[in-house]
Amino acid sequence: MGRAAYFTFDMTPAPTSVVLSARAFERTITRMADEIIERNDGTDRLLLVGIQRRGVQIAARIAALITARESVEVPLGALDITLYRDDLQTVGPRPVVGKTHLPVAIEGLNVVIVDDVLFTGRTIRAALDELADFGRPARVSLAVLVDRGGRELPIQPDVVGKHVEVPIGSRVDVCVAELDGKDEVLLVATEAL
Repeated sequence: MGRAAYFTFDMTPAPTSVVLSARAFERTITRMADEIIERNDGTDRLLLVGIQRRGVQIAARIAALITARESVEVPLGALDITLYRDDLQTVGPRPVVGKTHLPVAIEGLNVVIVDDVLFTGRTIRAALDELADFGRPARVSLAVLVDRGGRELPIQPDVVGKHVEVPIGSRVDVCVAELDGKDEVLLVATEAL
């Protein structure tokens, strides 16, 4: 008779470290808002567009800060890039598509695309493709809460909240109070290194 094989699985949670606490998250968003105002010489012709999901909430926070500081309401839009992904066939036969909304025509505007984490650049490429279907802005720039490196496409952010070195086998999780009940950025080890 052969021996029985026994397998054990480590059920301990993956090691996690806090990259941005709630207070640091707030300070980072505030700095990003100031930098967006500066890079665009104020708020004239400015449009913020968040990428679904957490980019929308971050863009809304930046817009609120700009409104409070500049006493002008900045138009705020949302993009869902699901149907513009270059890996749509791997998503499945019925992808969940969110809302795309641009409150104004984008012709001649300075559009700032806002996202939570920049990694390969493929999400931003899809966002640029979708945005092009709505017209031709004067300028498009990119603001991200976290730049984790690892680009597969030549896309770089103009405004970065935090640069994070992410080891192989780890990921960055962004939590926003509107969706997750708290503001926090975590570095999570997903594989044993």
